[in-house]
Amino acid sequence: MKVSAILATYNEPKWLEKVIWGYAVQTHESFELVIADDGSTAETAETIKKLRNETGLIIKHVWHEDDGFRKCRILNKAIQAATSDYLVFSDGDCIPRNDFLEAHVRYATPRRFLSGGLVRLPMDVSHKISVDDIQEQKATDYAWLRGSGMSWNKKCVMLVKSKWQARLCDFLTTTRATWNGHNASGWKEDILEVNGFDERMGYGGEDREMGLRLMNKGIQPVQIRHRAVCVHLDHKRGYVHKAILAWNKQHRQKVSRMRMTWTNYGIAGQEDTSSGMILQFPGQPITPVDTDAEPAVASDSSNMVVSFPTQEEKQPTRKAA
Repeated sequence: MKVSAILATYNEPKWLEKVIWGYAVQTHESFELVIADDGSTAETAETIKKLRNETGLIIKHVWHEDDGFRKCRILNKAIQAATSDYLVFSDGDCIPRNDFLEAHVRYATPRRFLSGGLVRLPMDVSHKISVDDIQEQKATDYAWLRGSGMSWNKKCVMLVKSKWQARLCDFLTTTRATWNGHNASGWKEDILEVNGFDERMGYGGEDREMGLRLMNKGIQPVQIRHRAVCVHLDHKRGYVHKAILAWNKQHRQKVSRMRMTWTNYGIAGQEDTSSGMILQFPGQPITPVDTDAEPAVASDSSNMVVSFPTQEEKQPTRKAA
C-alpha cells in the first residue's frame, strides 16, 4: 500500500536532513514525503532539493510565509497535497526506525487511527547522530544511544527490537492511545470527515484535538507505541505560551464534552484563491494568485508554495543501503 508521510517542520534544516535519511532506509518503500513547512527560510527548501537527488525519494514541499505558529494550517495544506489514501504524520525532528512505515501499514484498519511512540533524545546526543548512524540503524538502537550519552528513562522500553515483546508492551501499557503529531496515522477519508486540524489552535495538544473529533466520529485509536517508533531530536521551543496552552486545553475539553466531530476552521473552504495558494514546479516561474479577498478562516495574505520534484530530481545520485 502506498502511503503519504507528512512531516511538519520550521527552520530546522539540519534536523530535517537527518529525518529524511531515516525515511530513505525504510523497509516499506511505497511512499511519498510531504513536508509541511510553517514558513522556514530558503535553507530548508535547498536542503529538500538536495535530498531529492541524494535519496531518490519523492518529496513534496508545502510552504507558506512565516506568520507565527500556524502548524495546523500548513498541515491541512499538506493533507490536500498528499496523493495517498493513507496518511502517516510525524515531525521534521523525529527520526523513524527503519520499520516505522511498515508498522503503520501493517496495522492500518478501516475506521481506526494508529498512535505511535516517541523517545526524546538529549541535545548532545541529537548532535552526535550522523547520516551513517541513521543508515546503520544506530540512531534508534538503545545500546548505541546509551553509549553516546543518553540516560535511561522508561520510554526507552519503546526501542525494544523484538516484535512479540513490542506487541506485548502495547497490550499491557496503561498509556491511552491518542492522536500524536509526532507519530500517528489514519485514512485521508476519515480525516476529511472531521475537516482536518483546527487552524485556530497554537502549540500544545493541537494534534490531540483532531484525534478527539475522530473518536467522536466513531474512528477509534489503536496503540502501537512500541511497534512504530521514532526518536526526537532536541531543540528550543520559543513558541510555547501559557495562555495558548490554557485555551487549547479548554477547547479540547469542550470537544469532548459536546462530542464535536467537525471544525469550521479546517480544510473545507481553503481551496479557493483567498488562501494565497501557489503551485510551484521546479524550473517554472511562480505565478501568484489573487490574495486580496478575505480568507475563509483568518486574515492571511501570505502565499503558499507546493513544490514537486522534476524528473531529473527524481533520479538518485546517492541511495542508502
